[in-house]
Amino acid sequence: MTLQRKSLNTPDDARSFPNGEMAVVHLGGVTVARGVMQPGWRWSKDVKPIAGTDSCEVPHVGYVVSGRVHVRMDDGTEAEYGPGDVMAVPPGHDGWVVGDEPYVALEWAGHADDFARPVGTQ
Repeated sequence: MTLQRKSLNTPDDARSFPNGEMAVVHLGGVTVARGVMQPGWRWSKDVKPIAGTDSCEVPHVGYVVSGRVHVRMDDGTEAEYGPGDVMAVPPGHDGWVVGDEPYVALEWAGHADDFARPVGTQ
């Protein structure tokens, strides 16, 4: 590994979808992403039509910078994450922004490259 620097302000990949956006950088074999979801964002409404799956099949490991998100697993298990929380969310879930503040999270160990992409294009 060598000393490296990249900025999420000028990402390697950026994608937008209804009520949200994601910036992605690749650094030393690690993918780091910043997701910003606006109030009213819900995976099943805003990303499901893009992904083409019944629920989000992307695992997420990250840190919540601001805002809140509620997650419901396919088995009915639920959790809510807010500022300062570190989260691990396995595949098979829906999620939505809670309240009127944008949800901002950093992810580094999930599959950010696959989020908000059609199945089969990852």
